[in-house]
Amino acid sequence: MRHATAVLGACLALGSGQAMSAEPTLDWLAGHWCGGDAGRQVDEVWLPEAGGALLGMSRTVSGTAVESFEYMRIVSDAGIAQFHVQPNGVPATVFTQAARGDGWIRFENSAHDFPNRIEYRRDGDGLRAYIAGPGRDGKDMKIPFEYRLCAK
Repeated sequence: MRHATAVLGACLALGSGQAMSAEPTLDWLAGHWCGGDAGRQVDEVWLPEAGGALLGMSRTVSGTAVESFEYMRIVSDAGIAQFHVQPNGVPATVFTQAARGDGWIRFENSAHDFPNRIEYRRDGDGLRAYIAGPGRDGKDMKIPFEYRLCAK
């Protein structure tokens, strides 16, 4: 009986591991991404998923000065990704996964002023992102970010 219980326990453990690994990862987001233009450099770095979380940070440099920075974390809550965004050291705002597919994810937080939508899409060695929501005039505003993998 003990042997059967041990085998059953091992099978359940293996089965639950397979179910958890069946959830698609967001490792396609991992890497050092560079964007911006001649006057502004934007770097966004995402570590590969580990321990149930992806950790990221970004930095925008204008000229020789840091214009802004941001700490980011994506964790799963009951299979739904939660995006914790902490710009310039303020307390984090949480955006919840609204839609997801192969190589893309969109987060939303309707209670947040701007942005209230954030999306990432992997395109080969490129990463396209945007933030969107109501602008000061109440009309929908969308700010795109185009990144490429940074040279090593």
